[in-house]
Amino acid sequence: MDTQWQTISAKLQSKLEPGTFRVWIKPLEATMEEGRLRLVAPNAYMAGWVKKRLTSVIGECMHEVCQDPCVLEIGVREKPIAKPEKDSVQQTPKAPVSQPVVRQRTQGILPFSYQQAMPKQTWRFSFADFVEGESNRMAVAAAKEVCRTSSDIQSLYVNATGGLGKTHLVQAVGQDITLKCQHQNVGYMTAEEFSSRYVASIKTNEVESFKESLRGLDVLLLEDIHFLQNKPKIQETALSIVKSLQEKGGRVIFTSSFSPKEMQKVDRAFFSSFCANGIVTHIDKPDNDMRQALIVQKARAAQVKIPDAVCSLLAKRVDGDIRQIESVLQSLIFKAKLLHAKITPALAQDVLEEYVGFARTPDLDLLTSLVCENYGLDQETLHSRSRCQRNVNGRNTIFYLARKYTDLTLKEIGEPFNRRHSTVLQGITSVERELAKDSPLGRQIGRIIGLVEENVGYKHASV
Repeated sequence: MDTQWQTISAKLQSKLEPGTFRVWIKPLEATMEEGRLRLVAPNAYMAGWVKKRLTSVIGECMHEVCQDPCVLEIGVREKPIAKPEKDSVQQTPKAPVSQPVVRQRTQGILPFSYQQAMPKQTWRFSFADFVEGESNRMAVAAAKEVCRTSSDIQSLYVNATGGLGKTHLVQAVGQDITLKCQHQNVGYMTAEEFSSRYVASIKTNEVESFKESLRGLDVLLLEDIHFLQNKPKIQETALSIVKSLQEKGGRVIFTSSFSPKEMQKVDRAFFSSFCANGIVTHIDKPDNDMRQALIVQKARAAQVKIPDAVCSLLAKRVDGDIRQIESVLQSLIFKAKLLHAKITPALAQDVLEEYVGFARTPDLDLLTSLVCENYGLDQETLHSRSRCQRNVNGRNTIFYLARKYTDLTLKEIGEPFNRRHSTVLQGITSVERELAKDSPLGRQIGRIIGLVEENVGYKHASV
């Protein structure tokens, strides 16, 4: 069973977002008895969350691994029965060893340990494999400075749109501090994980335990801080934790898709306290020199040599984010291997032609037209005050793509739709949340985004 659950768990890890797997799957205990896979959660809230949102994907992975038909059960760890007094008149019979420990009820829940809920982090990225250029030089310098224990900088806020390396940079900070100062306690999570754990602590009456587990850190790395918008109580909790860390000389690193001034639904005290002894920095899209350096590095990692002429051609034509560069390069390498051919400018040109729109710079009108076409929406209705869910999803998808592929401000994105800056920001955050959760709506939005990106030449290759 251990081997089977390890295989199922590995499949889940590949299908779920890292944060989802770490928070909701890793703490589960698994047993197999008579064709039943029993997953035991530390508390009722976690069991309910997993049952409601992850049953489908767990069952899918389970049936891929188990040859015989298998039933999935999700329950709560039962509190051990207290041993009766010797002189007690009525003895409680001892449960047989084979008796299941899973019970679908909220009574007898074992306390949820938030110290244990902060798993040991495996760092995926380092400074060694981070390509530095003009677009991120300030962010890299600030990140390295925060790593120094003697630094006066206690906090760093990095904002950038998706695919520009902010997660890589934060992970590099975590790895660097962990390697140089092994006694330092480093915590890493997304703001959505922070919110989920806070809500779980309320459900189990362990809010103070939750806070103390984070106050005990030396370094807190918190990604996607914009997910805390419109959550004043959670912002208040996060602010108290940040202040506690700063008072004892701890360090805090935040990332977001938005700058502090763009987030109007976050308490100003939160940012003023955070920025008091810190740096706010931005990562832009890579310039031509940095794109060439990225191509060389990614090719070296794949153990492939890219001729200078090909490198120059790719860097000139693919001027989007890092993921787009990786995507085109992977397609080129894959095609060369399939054809047993050398990587030449001609082969690179063939691959680039498959990305039909690299010469098309998407503007708001083009993105709106493509989203409406793929959603089957009418542009006039989309610009109206309609709150129909299909129209809301369409608008939010446009907001997300416009933020990613244009230089428009949130105000400029919202104006044609008669939407305020805060509504645009909330819509983008909503899309990011659904994509991260891989919900049915998130998968639908993802498919639409893929179709739109294909039309403007930004489709990520699947290799």
